[in-house]
Amino acid sequence: MTRARMPRPHEVAAARRDPRLLRAVRERQQDDAWRTRGTCQSVDPETFFPAPNEPADAAVALCRGCDVQGSCLAWALDVGDCHGVWGATTPRERRAMLVAWRGEVEPDPDAVDGPGPPVRDRLLTLVPLS
Repeated sequence: MTRARMPRPHEVAAARRDPRLLRAVRERQQDDAWRTRGTCQSVDPETFFPAPNEPADAAVALCRGCDVQGSCLAWALDVGDCHGVWGATTPRERRAMLVAWRGEVEPDPDAVDGPGPPVRDRLLTLVPLS
């Protein structure tokens, strides 16, 4: 397994202009039931998690035609998920988008938890260390 590198400044600048990211910003928090309407519901989940040496073209193509693409990508960026295909983006594309997302998106003032680490990191703090 290779270690993911930090995106370069020009990759982050390109991500800020990416129409998929702009759509995710618009659709953020707009649709709580997006998962039930995703095209992925009728496809084998393995399609969206190809091996590192396999292309993700099939999954990205399915996502491009999905009605909830923006909400899906917004969720992945909110939780910092960098595995698999979400919102028609590959992990490499999302790493650059994540830098742009964290700099552009204001924390939700109505959120119960308020600003803080991604859900995954908050859950890890609840696990007792032996």
